[in-house]
Amino acid sequence: MSGSKLPESVADQVLARLGTLHPKRIDLSLGRLNRLLAALGNPEKKLPPVIHVAGTNGKGSTVAFLRAMLEAAGKRVHAYTSPHLVHFHERIRLSGKIVSDEALAAALEETERANAGEEITFFEISTAAALLLFSREDADVLLLEVGLGGRLDATNVIEKPLATVVTPVSIDHTEYLGPTLEHIAAEKAGIFKRGSPAVIARQDSSALAVLERAARKAASPLFISGEQWHMHEEGGRLVFSDEHGLLDLPRPRLFGRHQIENAGTAVATLRAVPSLGIPASAIEAGLQKADWPARMQNLSGGKLAEILPAGSELWLDGGHNAAGADAVAAAVGEMEERVPRPLVLIAGMLTTKSAEDFLARFSGIARYVFGVSPPGEASRPASEIVSAARKVDIQAEAATGVLDALARVKNLKLSAPPRVLITGSLYLAGEVLAENETPPK
Repeated sequence: MSGSKLPESVADQVLARLGTLHPKRIDLSLGRLNRLLAALGNPEKKLPPVIHVAGTNGKGSTVAFLRAMLEAAGKRVHAYTSPHLVHFHERIRLSGKIVSDEALAAALEETERANAGEEITFFEISTAAALLLFSREDADVLLLEVGLGGRLDATNVIEKPLATVVTPVSIDHTEYLGPTLEHIAAEKAGIFKRGSPAVIARQDSSALAVLERAARKAASPLFISGEQWHMHEEGGRLVFSDEHGLLDLPRPRLFGRHQIENAGTAVATLRAVPSLGIPASAIEAGLQKADWPARMQNLSGGKLAEILPAGSELWLDGGHNAAGADAVAAAVGEMEERVPRPLVLIAGMLTTKSAEDFLARFSGIARYVFGVSPPGEASRPASEIVSAARKVDIQAEAATGVLDALARVKNLKLSAPPRVLITGSLYLAGEVLAENETPPK
């Protein structure tokens, strides 16, 4: 897309320099980070109480629910999430606000000096800078999202978290986490700590067995979806239940049935830590206020929607693996039940993800796919998206980008104004939000 690149800030310049310190993009280890944190005076030991969140899908949404609920209760909340969509600064929130360029640049430069040119990954050194920032500003809670895996992730330097959370685990990043669901679950379970509640979302039975064993070995009190807590929809409302009783709650602002489980995980986490004192009124308010861009985000009122035929809908979701596609396809199905429309996908994916597995979830649902190539070194050519779509019996053609694809929608012979969904990559989602002039705030 043209015109979507933001001006480079001081922090961006430092980040670009730090990206050259390690030859590998991903290299899971804690040794390098522990060395750097020691040189910085161990900021990880001076943090607000931490809620540590791992999982394959739903981590960011669960953090968004937690932050909204805690803030509705008047708590000051720091948050660390990844990846960013438009600007790196989105990863670090200090007392609810995205970190300023000045503060981020200063922390990065201090971290760079402490590292003294030693080999370290980009995620490790940027995490060290984030921990430094979090340690210097008071807050009631720090929501810390795992970057990749758990056991050897750079965030796993917290000795005694307030609680640990594992959202749904599925097959992803097998080159780093192992070939099976059991291997991946074991890596996620590496965040469990003695005495800290382990809140576990609904899981495949094989993953759950691994997580349960790991939690018991770590002496972590278990709070498992479907056992110690339950969340379900009833009469257009949500009902949450645990040993403390029932909560009658509104449906979450974030769209899709999968968000009910994410919301339940957030509620269960807060109820597993009664010392936080979060009232039901704050939980209810948080459900209605939680915002997480590029997760079934409606862009119909934005700049890009103006390119589509009158009456069309435009949606954006950063789902990029098969489990994410399942959730998005279910959300689209829910929309279809309410207001039927032809579904058109604009899909772009990385070479590290299976385009055929992803698009197979939309077979029989999507009328047409426009393949595009997202930004990034591992970008999959648009022609491969088209080939994958055709293999699962969806008509498809390549476009030069999202703007081109949106413009081509009018050429399709459809029975009604379509529902257009841009999906397949968070990198693509970030580019779309920048072009739409609606970056996260």
